[in-house]
Amino acid sequence: MLTATRLYIASFALTLIALFAVLQLGLLSALLSGLLVYNLVHLAAPVLGKLGVSNSLTKTLALALLAIIFILLIVAAVISGLGQLTNGSEGVVSLFKKMAEIMDTAQVHVPDWAKAYFPSNLDELESIAAKWLREHAGQLQLVGRDFGVLIVRIIVGMVIGGMIALSSVNISRTPGPLALALVERASVLSGAFRNIVFSQIRISALNTFLTAIYLVVILPILGVHLPLVKTMIVVTFVAGLLPVIGNLISNTIIVIVGLSVSFMAAFGSLAFLVVIHKLEYFLNARIIGARIKSRSWELLLAMVFMEAWFGVAGLIAAPIYYAYLKDELTARKLI
Repeated sequence: MLTATRLYIASFALTLIALFAVLQLGLLSALLSGLLVYNLVHLAAPVLGKLGVSNSLTKTLALALLAIIFILLIVAAVISGLGQLTNGSEGVVSLFKKMAEIMDTAQVHVPDWAKAYFPSNLDELESIAAKWLREHAGQLQLVGRDFGVLIVRIIVGMVIGGMIALSSVNISRTPGPLALALVERASVLSGAFRNIVFSQIRISALNTFLTAIYLVVILPILGVHLPLVKTMIVVTFVAGLLPVIGNLISNTIIVIVGLSVSFMAAFGSLAFLVVIHKLEYFLNARIIGARIKSRSWELLLAMVFMEAWFGVAGLIAAPIYYAYLKDELTARKLI
């Protein structure tokens, strides 16, 4: 019993150190992408059982084939979705063109006291943008480099996650006791990640539903008809899958498009979205909390603490880390 306890403490301590290092070194994107691929492969694995696959080598090959098919399906779905969004008068391209037109004529829609803060036309806006780009060229180079590094880390994380998923079904030798304990910790972390991801999908769906009610029902009742409503609803759902920044993207688009109708429509949209997202902040904690059996205030406290410590990365990681920690403590009957 003492040996088992020491193994658990050692594996738990190593896991906490690794999770801290992930945030400290900026490797959260690699961890999340790896966990995503790992879980998707294992969620699809039961299909193999229905097909009667039992041989270890066959299962490995089948899992690899299944992973390839799944990746191809994702690529096909993304291409199809982009095609639907970019074609026609309701596409994203039309949305961006509309936003450019709105910015070009922004002063027509704003009150007199606010005109001094808006560019008089698109040429002035381009001049301001060019000046800003010149002044921040060095910073933008760093942003571009960081974005490239982010993409590489995501790809590497997905590859590692797939390799771990495939290697886990064909173990060449019996692992040692510490390795088994670490595998158990990784399994708990994977389960916490799976719970949070499913919750995020529900959160995005809720956000899209409330936004759709505002765009399709509330605004028309008030006599306001915004263009490109369908596209904005789709963008809201897709962007909502990204924690934190997703809401900022969709909200900015809706407010700018609202400016094409009137300043009051844009201001009303901003006010509605601020209120609804403040409400969602607590609903999100409740949705995720129900999934990981935690109260809303616990998750909110973890999110605030992690955001203050690690910034946006900490805010994104907080639900997963907290769910993992609570699952571990609950399993040991400590809480």
